[in-house]
Amino acid sequence: MKNRRTTPGSNATTCPYCGVGCGVLAKPDAVQGDLGHPANNGRLCVKGSALHETVTGHDRLLAPRVAGHTVEWSEAIDRVAEAIRVSVRDHGPESVAFYLSGQLLTEDYYIANKLAKGFIGTPHVDTNSRLCMSSAVAAHKRAFGEDCVPGCYEDLELADLLVLAGSNAAWTHPVLYQRIKASHRPGRKVVAIDPRQTATTEMADLHLQLRPGTDTLLFNGLLVWLHDHGALATQYLEQHCNGFEETLSVARACAPSILAVARGCDLRAADVERFYRWFAETDRTVTAFSQGINQSVAGTDKANAIINCHLATGRVGRPGASPFSLTGQPNAMGGREVGGLANTLAAHMDYDTPGAVQRVADFWHSEKLAAGPGYKAVDLFEAVHRGDIRVLWVMGTNPAVSLPDNARVREALARCETLIVSDCVAQTDTTAFADILLPAAGWGEKDGTVTNSERCISRQRRFLPVPEGVRPDWRIIRDIAQALGYGHAFDYQEPAEIFREHAALSGYGNGGERVFDISALAKLSSTEYDRLQPVQWPLTGGNPGAWLQTRRLFSDGRFPTPDGRARLVPVSNLPPGQQPDARHPLIVNTGRIRDQWHTMTRTALAPRLFAHRSEPFIEVHPKDIATFGLIEGALATLTGHARKGFTGRVRASPAQRPGEVFVPIHWNRQFASSALASDLIAPVVDPISGQPEAKFGVASLRPLITRWQARLMLPAAGGTALDARSLDYWSHQALPHSRSWWLAGRRSMDWREWAQQIFAREPELVMQDSARRRFRAAWLTGNRLDGVLLVEPCVQTTPDLGWLDDCFGSENLTPEQRRSLLAAGSIDAEPTGPLVCSCFQVGERQINQAIEDGAASVEALGQRLQCGSNCGSCIPEIRGLLAKSADREPA
Repeated sequence: MKNRRTTPGSNATTCPYCGVGCGVLAKPDAVQGDLGHPANNGRLCVKGSALHETVTGHDRLLAPRVAGHTVEWSEAIDRVAEAIRVSVRDHGPESVAFYLSGQLLTEDYYIANKLAKGFIGTPHVDTNSRLCMSSAVAAHKRAFGEDCVPGCYEDLELADLLVLAGSNAAWTHPVLYQRIKASHRPGRKVVAIDPRQTATTEMADLHLQLRPGTDTLLFNGLLVWLHDHGALATQYLEQHCNGFEETLSVARACAPSILAVARGCDLRAADVERFYRWFAETDRTVTAFSQGINQSVAGTDKANAIINCHLATGRVGRPGASPFSLTGQPNAMGGREVGGLANTLAAHMDYDTPGAVQRVADFWHSEKLAAGPGYKAVDLFEAVHRGDIRVLWVMGTNPAVSLPDNARVREALARCETLIVSDCVAQTDTTAFADILLPAAGWGEKDGTVTNSERCISRQRRFLPVPEGVRPDWRIIRDIAQALGYGHAFDYQEPAEIFREHAALSGYGNGGERVFDISALAKLSSTEYDRLQPVQWPLTGGNPGAWLQTRRLFSDGRFPTPDGRARLVPVSNLPPGQQPDARHPLIVNTGRIRDQWHTMTRTALAPRLFAHRSEPFIEVHPKDIATFGLIEGALATLTGHARKGFTGRVRASPAQRPGEVFVPIHWNRQFASSALASDLIAPVVDPISGQPEAKFGVASLRPLITRWQARLMLPAAGGTALDARSLDYWSHQALPHSRSWWLAGRRSMDWREWAQQIFAREPELVMQDSARRRFRAAWLTGNRLDGVLLVEPCVQTTPDLGWLDDCFGSENLTPEQRRSLLAAGSIDAEPTGPLVCSCFQVGERQINQAIEDGAASVEALGQRLQCGSNCGSCIPEIRGLLAKSADREPA
């Protein structure tokens, strides 16, 4: 462990975003990467760098609420306990359910699982990790016998061939992407497997832009090719694996030749063969896979098809050679450790593991332990909808946005007899349905641990005071457990006690059959727990700081299966659950964007994270723009089988395959009128893992014809509100000094009358051209700006939002600023254009100007403008601007 370089008053903690698990040195007003943390060695992405900007009291839930009224904690706890008690008495324990989150700390996760499964006796405990990681979990169990990631981050750097399957790591795991880029060396090759060209495919030596849903076919073909070309590790297979012959037979039936694979995947046969040859020739190969593999009706099979190829070549748990699952959330793996998924018990035990139910019951001294698996996420909410589940407790997640068939999920939440929501944010799409709201501590206010994608446990430490009226999740759960009469089992006074119990359970009755074992940490004192440095499980030895960590698993060829052998799993090519047709001709792919996280409840608080993609959008291939009568930059609506629409601005993107579109997952009804990606996704799930097929929907696409579009801006602080429900389209963006909305509508508007409802007075500055349907107005109090409204018949030019926002931040507008308000920008100001680099707020026009002035490389632009010199996520866009400039140069 390297020595930490700290700044006065900073606290070593862990980033709460993706599964990389970066170390952060945090203060209330600043953050920096922790040079001593093994995951990031001081690096941070733009989201991590902006964490201090999200530490705010804006829209905080600061007191419990029951039926919309603020109450004391004692009443809230009694109401929750009574709802659970009555439901169990009248309808049985299975009428109660918990829906947890990868945002919870391990201690929160553990105590919630213990209360629900161990003492209430309900098996219906699932987590939003079901939506991102459960297929990888199921694949690990089928192949290895346990949910274990064999490799570590160093393997991504050591690999001579890195295969990135269904992963846009440059945007979803930026720090790992930086590590991969930094480890580039002559002879090293990167293969990207993705239906889209992305910021990640930019660094690939070979991009296999395959037909969506055909990953299993590609890897089945690889297994057949490896066999037919004598590239298998036959001795390894004989000594350490079962199931090879059957697996090969099924693979051959699905993928008999390279030509069959190429036709099925819509790839060039030469590219398929090149990939197969590289895989065969390269001993140190890592295949890193993420949501593009997992979020599928065949996600488990896809992951097993990948693992099959690694087992067949003996490339598991060796330096630079492993399959590697890239986790989506900061503590998705910690939740898996404690049994957060409905089909698991605690400590990597399963309901069907011989003796496991009794073992956990004995450890918890429980007589009510659930005896079998519960409902997985989609089925859980369906049970709420039909009334089988009457009490639902949602913790730290937003299912009203994230789950498929969103309209039905909202109906379920509305029907739920008692919906309890623990959150730190008062207004989300889910809290709107809550009967009881419990104010939970947020990042910076919580103490506990998280586990990242490489099995590394890190401390998340509190560096902010917990607001009065707010409680950490573990304490909320403890207090309700005590109110239910289980105080003897929930007498915790601090997170360290919960962690010690969790660690002890991992070793309880574990004679080596389970890999997950952190029992060496069970005797940590509170001081030792507070000082705990990142450690990678499993751990052996009992002396604090001297544990033997295990970086790689299964390097000895021994696996946690009954016979100690790994299993190759026969997998066929299961097609996507939906298929395009005449009414819904387009395939819809959903995913994350660079600067936002999940449903934006945290990242939307940082204005600079909105600047890169400030509005919902639909990426469409240029051919489809013409086919569907669209205009780049105009609005369009996707409509799926649920008859719900996603409306966003059209972005022309040759990175898409024709016939396919991409939409972001982040926008919700707090930030846009109609931009729920989940509305386009049917509730079809992997039959093994229960993970929804979020990467494959179908839809029709049509332009949204409007008579006008407008930009409204109001001060960031103040009581002025906007009711945009009567408008056909709106989206909201936070800026440093103002709140900004895009508005659009089909019918004519009397703008003076409409604005009167917002400002209750006439504007001080106004310009109206009724013939051209233009209206511009500004409201001022003295020389302070109170509002700006800019209406055009269509979006012709984008107002200079940065300049206007600065005007809102000024207490005394200059005469030049007043004169330029209706022009939406100073004629003397240099516009930055669309933002490219969020870290240093560098726009496209600035970069283009610097290129014209002679900065002809990413490095030169970084020296001049700083763009691309921090997190590196914008480098692909910078390269794109350099390429466009080169194309414009005269021959």
